[in-house]
Amino acid sequence: MVWTAVAYSFIAVVAGVAIGYGIRLVQSRKSLASAEVRSKQLLEEATRQAQSTAKQAQLEAKEQLHQLRQEFEDKTKERRSELGQLEKRLHQREELLDRKLEQLDRKEKESSERDRQFRVQEQSLKVKDEQLGQLIAEEKEKLKAVSGLSPDEAKQLLIARLEQDCRTEAGLTIKRIEEDTRKQAQDSSRRILVETMQRCAAEFTVESTTAVIQLPNEDMKGRIIGREGRNIRAFELATGVDLIVDDTPDVVTLSSFDTVRREIARQSIERLMSDGRIHPARIEEVVEKVKKEFAQHILQEGEKAMNELGAHGVNAELIKLMGRLRYRTSYGQNVLVHCKETGYLAGMIAAELGLDQRLARRCGLLHDIGKAVSHEVEGPHAIIGAELAKKYGEAPEVVHAIEAHHEDVAPSTVYAVLTIIADSISGSRPGARGDTLENYVKRLQALESICDSFSGVEKAYAIQAGREVRVIVQPERVTDLEAIALSREIKRKVESSIEFPGQIKITVIRETRSIEYAR
Repeated sequence: MVWTAVAYSFIAVVAGVAIGYGIRLVQSRKSLASAEVRSKQLLEEATRQAQSTAKQAQLEAKEQLHQLRQEFEDKTKERRSELGQLEKRLHQREELLDRKLEQLDRKEKESSERDRQFRVQEQSLKVKDEQLGQLIAEEKEKLKAVSGLSPDEAKQLLIARLEQDCRTEAGLTIKRIEEDTRKQAQDSSRRILVETMQRCAAEFTVESTTAVIQLPNEDMKGRIIGREGRNIRAFELATGVDLIVDDTPDVVTLSSFDTVRREIARQSIERLMSDGRIHPARIEEVVEKVKKEFAQHILQEGEKAMNELGAHGVNAELIKLMGRLRYRTSYGQNVLVHCKETGYLAGMIAAELGLDQRLARRCGLLHDIGKAVSHEVEGPHAIIGAELAKKYGEAPEVVHAIEAHHEDVAPSTVYAVLTIIADSISGSRPGARGDTLENYVKRLQALESICDSFSGVEKAYAIQAGREVRVIVQPERVTDLEAIALSREIKRKVESSIEFPGQIKITVIRETRSIEYAR
C-alpha cells in the first residue's frame, strides 16, 4: 500500500511535469509564431520606408540637379554677356586705335610736307642772302669810286661830322634839361598834392570792388567749394559775384563792381556758414531769401538818411530809391553819402543867408535821386530825378533844384543855386572822387548790357574785374548749337563796341532743370 501510494505520487509528479512541459511548449510555439508575424510586419514596414526614402532621395537629387543645371546656365549666360561686352569694348578700342593711327599718319604726312616746305624756303633764303651780299659789295665799290675815299678815310670823315653834330645836340639837350627840370619841379609838386588827395579815397575804392569774408576754420573752404566745385559754381550763378578762394588762410574774397550784388553775396555766404548746410539747392534758397530781406534793408537805409537830415513826409517810393543809393557810387564816391553831405552843405549855406534850412537840405538830399534808376532809364540823371520827384509829390522848388543841379535846365531859384554849389563842394573836395573806378564800373555795366541785348539771354554777370562775362540763357529758347553761335556773336559785338585791355572770356551757360514733387 505504501509502495502503491509512492508510485501514484511519482506518476502524478511525472504527469504534472509532462503537462507543464507541454503547456510551455505550446506557449513557446505561439510566441515564436507571433514573433515571426511581427518580424514580417517590421520587415515590410522597413521595406516600405526604405522605398519611400529612396524615392524622396531621388526627387531631392533630381531637384538639386535641376538647380545646379539652372545655376550653371545662368552663370554661362552671364559669362557670355560679359564676353560680349568685352568683345564690344575691344572692337571699340580697335576702332579708336585705327582712327588714332590714321590721324598719326595724316599728321606725319603733314609734318613731312612742312619739313619739305621749310627746306625749300631755307634754300631760297640762302640764295637771296648770297645775292644780297653781292649787291652790298657792288654798292661799296660804287661808293668808293664816286667819293674817291678809302673805307678808313670815309669812316674818319663820318666820325668827325657825327662828333660835331653830337656836341651841338648836347648843348641843346643841356638847355632843354634845365628848362624841363624847372617844369618837372612844378609838375612834381602838383602830382604830390594830387596823390595825397587820391589816397583819401584809396581805401574806399578797394572796398567798392571787393569784400573779405573771415571763415571759422580752414575746413569751411572745402565745404564752400563743394564736390568738384559745384557749390562755388551755384553761388556765382545765383549772385553774379566772383567768389575767390586762394591760399590765404581762413579767408575768401567776394569780387564785383556791383555793390548790391556783393552785399547780397556777403550776407548769403555768412548765413550759409552759420547754418552749416551748403549745397546748390540751399544756396539758391538762401540767396533768394537774402534778396527779399535786402529790399527791406534798403528801405531802412533811406529812412535813416531822411531822419538824419530832417526830411519828413517823403513818399515811400522815394525813400526806397534813396536807400538804393547806399549801394551806388559816382567816381568812387558813395552816392548816398554824397547826397547827405550835399544836404548838410546846402543847409549850412542857407542858414548863413537866412533862408529855409529844411528846404535847402531837402533839395541837396534828393538832388541825385535819379542815379538810383539811371542805369535802367535812358536820359540825364538830373531830369530823371526831377520827374520822379514830381511824380511822388515833391514841392516845385525841390523838383527845380534837382533838374537844374547840373544846369541841364537853367537855375531860376536860390535853392537850385545852393544845390549846385553844395554839389560842387561835395564832389570836388580832396579825396571825394576817383575817375578810374567810375570808368571801370561803366565799362562792366556796358559789357553786361551788350550781353543782355541778345534774344534768349536770361541774365549776364561780369566777373573777374571784367576779364570774364558769364551769360545764362533760357534752355527752352536757346539750343546747344545756338549757344555756341551766341558766344561768337557776343564776342564780335563786344570787340566792336567796347575798348578794353587784354581779353574777355565769354562763357555761355545753358542749364536744363527738371523738377517734380512727390506727394
